[in-house]
Amino acid sequence: MKNVITTLSIAMILLTSCSPSTEKKVKKEGSTVVKAETVSTITSPEKNTDSKEVVPADFAELVPIDVLNTKSTNTYEKYGIEFSGNCYSCDLARLSVTHNKIVLTNVCDEKDTFEINDFSFSNQGNTTVLKTSERTYILKQIDKAPVYELIIEGEKLELKNKRLSKYFTTKKALPLFAEHDCGDFEG
Repeated sequence: MKNVITTLSIAMILLTSCSPSTEKKVKKEGSTVVKAETVSTITSPEKNTDSKEVVPADFAELVPIDVLNTKSTNTYEKYGIEFSGNCYSCDLARLSVTHNKIVLTNVCDEKDTFEINDFSFSNQGNTTVLKTSERTYILKQIDKAPVYELIIEGEKLELKNKRLSKYFTTKKALPLFAEHDCGDFEG
């Protein structure tokens, strides 16, 4: 008789530990967690917290270039330093993008800067998308030289003495491109 009672007790304990009410609790907790994560993603500031994605290292020092010879098939002859913005009007901006800020600096005055600190970014192949609340900056590598095209969507960005070029390259690669001599200008 003791064996029957012990066996029934063990069977009851096993049945109660596997009851459907426990499964319902787990499902409820799981769905609550998912909802909380969804809400926090939607309401969080536009900072990229995904540690897997990083801003390309080349973006730390991007300098403006322009199309100089549309017919050239050699990238280094097709693109080059823009004469007007670098020498005459001195109104072009260099671009620096790191994981926590975007900085636009006048090519002729290192102290003349504009910073953007609140943005998110994502990498999609050869394209990096930087989003702020006012606009979206798209940097797309269009040539392995490296040449990047900048596309801005959203509100117009108007900055004094910091005109954004359509094309950029890295500071390291700049000497490889065609260069205009500024002559008597101090650019």
